[in-house]
Amino acid sequence: MVRVLGLDIGGANLKLTVMDCVDGAISRIEVFTEYFPIWRRGRENLALAIRNLVKKSGLENPDLAAITMTAELSDVYFSKTEGVYHIVDSTKLALQNVELRFLNIYGELLNSEEVRSKPLEVAAANWYASGWLASKLSKDCLLVDTGSTSTSLVPVLNGKVVASGFNDLEKLMNGELAYTGALRTNVATVVSHVPVRGVLTPVSSEFFAQSGDVHLILGHIHPEDYTVDTPDGRGASTFEAAARLARVVCADLDILSMEEINSIASYVYKAQLLQIVEALTRLSENLNLDLKGKPAYTAGLGGEFLAKKALTIFGFRDVKSISQFIGLNAAKALPSYALALMAVERLEGREPENWRLF
Repeated sequence: MVRVLGLDIGGANLKLTVMDCVDGAISRIEVFTEYFPIWRRGRENLALAIRNLVKKSGLENPDLAAITMTAELSDVYFSKTEGVYHIVDSTKLALQNVELRFLNIYGELLNSEEVRSKPLEVAAANWYASGWLASKLSKDCLLVDTGSTSTSLVPVLNGKVVASGFNDLEKLMNGELAYTGALRTNVATVVSHVPVRGVLTPVSSEFFAQSGDVHLILGHIHPEDYTVDTPDGRGASTFEAAARLARVVCADLDILSMEEINSIASYVYKAQLLQIVEALTRLSENLNLDLKGKPAYTAGLGGEFLAKKALTIFGFRDVKSISQFIGLNAAKALPSYALALMAVERLEGREPENWRLF
């Protein structure tokens, strides 16, 4: 039996996939997530958070742990290099006596010493894991993963990930990253104005409401999906979300009706879709290729109501949720699932059976 972990260390969330392989076939897949805003909980507590999540999974002594990270972008670190070093050290402290491998932007699994010699190669490389998995479904395709914070767009051609951006800056420039997500996006970064009583009204630049409030009001998510802190520290009910959204135009629920709040939410939602469409346009131009005839796969919490909708608006005709192939929980934590599968293949020397639902 081979038993592995796939760990995605984000700045806001830790995502872990446990995968067992017996006689060349996957026998167990479990996904675990933990909200861990590193800027609030403290970088010094990262190792303990990882250790507790692994303990919760019940697999404290895996044969291999494959790891990726995006937390190095957090401003608790002065630079990405500092962040990578600290995250590697924290992971080693949390998973002592476990073989650790860190994914780089070329799809290689590096040991900790190799990471120290080229830290920027492992910074924010989680997109490669997602694209690698998509390449197993179609030789030519596009993977769009919309999580709580951002949207990754990963092109695959001839069975290979062909992203041209190798860091977040380059990805933003090339349309391979859109900093818009299902929960944590400040509404004031999505729109500068919203319609109120027939008047296109400027919004406040304060952090009064976020995308999770918009999608809760519109019914795209349930309160239990709202797994991050709210801007005002209050709850995740529709009523509380509406009060936050009203505050974006310096109002409250004594001033605005729920009908007016819904109208604002719908406007913000459409603007958020256009942010992803703009990235799709930029990506197509950068590749000098019409991607619309290729299959597109969606993943992440916002896969259905953001990624899929934006792809359809852009003109994609064959759009499928990757959850059809690996299950909903795995699709919401796609990089960690892909990493676990990558780790199994490394140990088994071949692609295992039963990794997909059909």
